Amino acid sequence: MPILISTRLSCHLRNLSSNESRKPERYSSAAPLSPDARLRIVSERVDIIDNLIISVTIGPPNSSIIKTTDKSKWTAREVADSVLSDKSALRVTSSQRLAESSVLDTHSGEIDGEPYWYYEYLVRKSPIKVTPDSSVFRHYLASTAERDGYFYSISASTLSPQWEKMGPFLEKSVSSFRLLKPTENYVPPYKDPWRFW
Repeated sequence: MPILISTRLSCHLRNLSSNESRKPERYSSAAPLSPDARLRIVSERVDIIDNLIISVTIGPPNSSIIKTTDKSKWTAREVADSVLSDKSALRVTSSQRLAESSVLDTHSGEIDGEPYWYYEYLVRKSPIKVTPDSSVFRHYLASTAERDGYFYSISASTLSPQWEKMGPFLEKSVSSFRLLKPTENYVPPYKDPWRFW
C-alpha cells in the first residue's frame, strides 16, 4: 500500500495497549464501512488505554458531492463531506450519515505538488460506551489525498474527555500522513477487484 504513516503514531501504538484490529490489505478484500461498500478500511489500530482508533480508508469520491474530476477545484469541506457521507455501517442515506457528524474545521495544503485535505469532526454516535453522558463524542482528525480516482484517508480519534491530552499528538500524526510514490508492486484500487491476496 503506497502510504506512509507517522513513526510517532506507530511508536506510540506499539508502546501502549494497542491491537491491530484490521491488518493492512488490498482495497478489493478490505472491510466496507457502508452497505454500498464504496469506502473500505484497509488498516486499523485500536488503543484501549487512551480510547484511540487510527484507521486508513480508501474509496472513490461521492459523485453527489464532488461534481468535477479537477481536484484543484475541490474544497476541504467537499472532500470531508464526501468521505463522511460513506462512513457508516448503518443502512442509512448519505445525508443521514453526514448528520451523524459535525465538521468543526477544514483546510487544505500542498505536499510535493499534491493537494491534501484536512478536517476535524465529532461523531455523535460513539461506538464505545464508557459513560451514559450523552455529551461524550468521538473527536476525529483526518487527512485525505487522491490518487487514481480514489480517496486515501487517515483518521485518528479519541473520546472527547481525552481530547485535551491526545489531541495535539493526533494532530501531529495525521498531518504527517503521506502517499508514497508508486512502485512496480502498486496495484490501484480499481484493478484486481476479486483478488484476495
